[in-house]
Amino acid sequence: MADASIENAGLLVIDKDAGMTSHDVVAKCRKAFNTRRVGHAGTLDPMATGVLVIGIERATKLLGLLSLTTKSYSATIRLGQSTSTDDAEGDVLTAADASGVRDEEIAAVIATLTGDIEQIPARVSAIKVDGQRAHKLVRSGEDFELKARPVTVQRFDIAEIRRSGEFVDIDVAVDCSAGTYIRSLARDLGGALGVGGHLTSLRRTAVGPFTLEHSRRMDEVSAEPGLSLGIDDAAKLCFPHREISDDDAESISQGRWLTPVGMKGIYTVIDPSGHAIALVQEKGRRASSVMVVRPATLR
Repeated sequence: MADASIENAGLLVIDKDAGMTSHDVVAKCRKAFNTRRVGHAGTLDPMATGVLVIGIERATKLLGLLSLTTKSYSATIRLGQSTSTDDAEGDVLTAADASGVRDEEIAAVIATLTGDIEQIPARVSAIKVDGQRAHKLVRSGEDFELKARPVTVQRFDIAEIRRSGEFVDIDVAVDCSAGTYIRSLARDLGGALGVGGHLTSLRRTAVGPFTLEHSRRMDEVSAEPGLSLGIDDAAKLCFPHREISDDDAESISQGRWLTPVGMKGIYTVIDPSGHAIALVQEKGRRASSVMVVRPATLR
């Protein structure tokens, strides 16, 4: 037996507009889908545009389990100014003539910011310092230091370098681990080149397996609410599959466990009708559910 929480459950990939917070998007989705059960997988700065993954109804439980470790961005970095927020919305802290910086120097520093690196997060990030968000401490004028954290930048490619007077604008493509700040890459690139740098535009093009191809604009969703992926398709896209019998589906949906088959990590078990029944992980002699997609009461 299905119910509305399953039929309406799934993921929505929003192509966020500039100026909206992630919370704004959640609020609009709650109104559009007429439910409080809405969440997001990873915030996106108000200045930024692009992919924001939203969970609706029971799919909110998927968000914390999704392997959304790799994110992709297209961005523009301006050399010649550093700002208080490391992006164009902050106050200019330093200015320098960047026109003499050669393309080869830019490429050399970008190479040092690629791979496994230690990165100091942006001061306007949501990281907590003594229980307070860093961006709130900045606004209140508090002085504090953030510690460097290990992040991975798999790709940091230059698409185009444009020169205008004392400024150099660099269009880049970045693939990176969760927790990497693109504005910090801009800051560190400009700092290493001795001219300062900040981010002037940022667009997230992918989060894990979700790309702009899956996405819808928020105004479209408000006018015609609909999911990008139902909960079955979302579970299948994000995790490996294991097909199971109806009897095994009944067992796992009631909280029992299955016999392991040697699959590593979290995977989706699928019944003969193609429904995702649960997300499962094997430990020892048990393959136990980490999330039951369809409890027995909803099947």
